[in-house]
Amino acid sequence: MIYSFNNKTPLIDPTVYIADYVTISGDVTIGPESTIWFNTVIRGDVNSTRIGRKVNIQDLCCLHQSPAAPLILEDEVTIGHQVTLHSCTIRQGALVGMGSIILDGAEIGEGAFIGAGSLVPPGKIIPAGMLALGRPAKVVRELNDEDRLDMKRIVKEYAEKGQIYKAMQQNTSTK
Repeated sequence: MIYSFNNKTPLIDPTVYIADYVTISGDVTIGPESTIWFNTVIRGDVNSTRIGRKVNIQDLCCLHQSPAAPLILEDEVTIGHQVTLHSCTIRQGALVGMGSIILDGAEIGEGAFIGAGSLVPPGKIIPAGMLALGRPAKVVRELNDEDRLDMKRIVKEYAEKGQIYKAMQQNTSTK
């Protein structure tokens, strides 16, 4: 379901794959080759949400903002299953693990990795290229080459998988 809200309609690149039961409303922009997976909600009814190129937002995520700050996901970001993002910034190539919560004013640095189930409190900055985890999240180590390669693999696979699902969706709707 795509809804306009207060005269703002989501701007979604035609190459984006949107799975069934996704809801997107208001001031939301989604860049090329991104994928939004089943039962995700992206509400742009308080402030703006900007989602870059080749971002994958996996099943059951909730994205929203406060009046004070937008929600920004730069290019090639991975958002794991059941993640909540609220008025934060996720820099290019970062990964947020399943079940994590990233709160207002937090910033996840370029290529950083937030471990599954973590809580990044308001205003917390996770530096580029680091692994952080826990409740509250704390930096535990620098990412290694294997970590970075795995994160790039996930971005690539989700972009490719999204195009396969998009083609299946189009084939089903033309029958």
